[in-house]
Amino acid sequence: MAKKIEKTNAARLLDRAKVAYELVPYEVDENNLAATHVAESLGEPIEQVYKTLVLKGDRNGHFVCIVQGDKEVDLKAAAKVSGNKSAEMIPMKELLPTTGYIRGGCTPIGMKKRFPTFIDATCTAFDHIFISAGVRGLQLKINPKDLIAFVGAVVAEIEG
Repeated sequence: MAKKIEKTNAARLLDRAKVAYELVPYEVDENNLAATHVAESLGEPIEQVYKTLVLKGDRNGHFVCIVQGDKEVDLKAAAKVSGNKSAEMIPMKELLPTTGYIRGGCTPIGMKKRFPTFIDATCTAFDHIFISAGVRGLQLKINPKDLIAFVGAVVAEIEG
């Protein structure tokens, strides 16, 4: 019998909003939390596996960027779209207290606070993408348009 997948807070929030998604488990490697490993484990192209990054701007505080798993966020572009002059990734030790999520399990859905969210424009080329479901070992397969609408994300060119 298949192991029952525990619904995460992010999944429950999507259920409540009647947003379609699929929970997809994968094998976690604590020594390799990279999105490339997640894509390999899922057997999916890395272009469709997105990672959620939390940044802090010099003017407007924290904001979220969602980029393809094998790409980096362009800090200048991210600062510009978020109304900041400069921006940087938050220190790892601040991730959990700021968002409620840990590295490798950070999702833009259901953070402690609603932060301005930006998703790279590449996502619009796909009918579904994968993002963390809020815990390591579980991804959400979701239509990017539904994700954008649900989190109020701004589509922008933010990959470096």
